[in-house]
Amino acid sequence: MSDEPIYRLRRVGVDYPLPTARDGRVTGLDDVTLDVPATGLTVLAGPSGSGKSTLLRVLALFQPPTRGRVAFAGAAVGPSPRERRAVRRHGIGLVFQTPTDNLLPTLSVADNLHAAAQSARRRADSEDLLTRMGLAGTGRWRIPALSGGQQQRLAFACALARGCPVVLADEPTSQLDDTSAGHVLDAITRLVNQGVPVVTTSHDDRVVERGDRVVRLRAGRLTDQEEHP
Repeated sequence: MSDEPIYRLRRVGVDYPLPTARDGRVTGLDDVTLDVPATGLTVLAGPSGSGKSTLLRVLALFQPPTRGRVAFAGAAVGPSPRERRAVRRHGIGLVFQTPTDNLLPTLSVADNLHAAAQSARRRADSEDLLTRMGLAGTGRWRIPALSGGQQQRLAFACALARGCPVVLADEPTSQLDDTSAGHVLDAITRLVNQGVPVVTTSHDDRVVERGDRVVRLRAGRLTDQEEHP
C-alpha cells in the first residue's frame, strides 16, 4: 500500500470556447486542487453540470487542463498528445457508461480479455480474471449473450488484464437495472479489496455510500471532500 497519491492536481482549470458567452468561453473546472489516493474507491459526485465528468476526463488524460498541473503516479503529465496516449495505454483502465462501448462484440469473452492484455503487451489469465469478477464459466460466450451488468464487469476485468494501476469509470451503474447494478458494485468492491484503486463519477446513492472518499463538485469547483471509514 503506497502513501503516494495516484493523482495530484494543483489549481486545475478547464475552459471551453463558447462564442455566445461574454468572454467567449465557459468554465468546466475552476481551481481544483485534489489528491487521489492509490487505494480505495473515490467517487466524484455532484449535480449535472457540476464538472465531475470534466474532472474524470482530466484524470483520464483525455482533457488537457487550460491551466494548472496534473501528475500521475508521481510524474508530471505534459500537454503532448503522444505522451498522454502512452500513459493512458499502460496506466489507466477506462470503463464507459454504456456497457457495449467497452468491448469488442465480435470476440468471445476470453478473447476480449486477451485483446485487452495484448494492447498493453501483457498476457491474460482469463479464467482467473473472470473468477475475480464473478464471471466464471463465461469465457466462450459472445458479448451479446451477456447481460448489461455482466458486460460492465467484463470491462473491469479487461482493465485488470491490461495491468492498469488505476481504473476510472463513468457512471458505471446508470444504464443497469437494480440487480445488475448491485453486481457491478460488488465487482468494484472486490477490485478495491484486491488493491486496485477505482475512481468513478456517479449519481447513484449506493455508489456514493460505498465510496472510501467522496469528492463533491458544483459549478466546476470542488466544494467538499468526505472520508468514509
